[in-house]
Amino acid sequence: MKRHILPALLCVSCVLSGAVNSGCGYALAGRGSFLPASIKTIGIPTFANRTTVFNLETMLTQKVRSEFIGRGKYDIVPESTDVDALLTGEVIAVTIAPSSFSATQLASRYAITMTARVELKDVRANMVLWDNPNLVFRQEYDAAGQQQTDAASFFGQDRQALDRMSTEFASNIVSAILEAF
Repeated sequence: MKRHILPALLCVSCVLSGAVNSGCGYALAGRGSFLPASIKTIGIPTFANRTTVFNLETMLTQKVRSEFIGRGKYDIVPESTDVDALLTGEVIAVTIAPSSFSATQLASRYAITMTARVELKDVRANMVLWDNPNLVFRQEYDAAGQQQTDAASFFGQDRQALDRMSTEFASNIVSAILEAF
């Protein structure tokens, strides 16, 4: 008995909606983009920072730029003029709170929550292509030997935590924009 294998994977949503032959737009992660073909150059100026965490906006912006460059499809520039699309961001808040405690009731792990706004706008068409006005990003970290309740102090002592958080933030943002999720 021969088995027949489907030559292509079908999107479950398309099968359920009957749109199998119409091309639903879903693609494998990292393949293609939902952005219009007219978008060649994306301007990513430094994000705004409304928090007390020093240099957070610079690190997040650099990581987002690097993530876009790593995808290799677009020219990424730090300017907001003479571009096809403009990605802007603003870090609204960063909070830190204990998430687990030791047997002696000292914080052994912290949850850091960052709230931001990000928007990608087609400059030529004057149309928002993607936005998230209330992006919440949360990471947990082991205590760095001291009790912390201030995010600026925590990141001042643990720059690696800031680097890890900004790397994951950039990856999530760029994936959401390019893969339309």
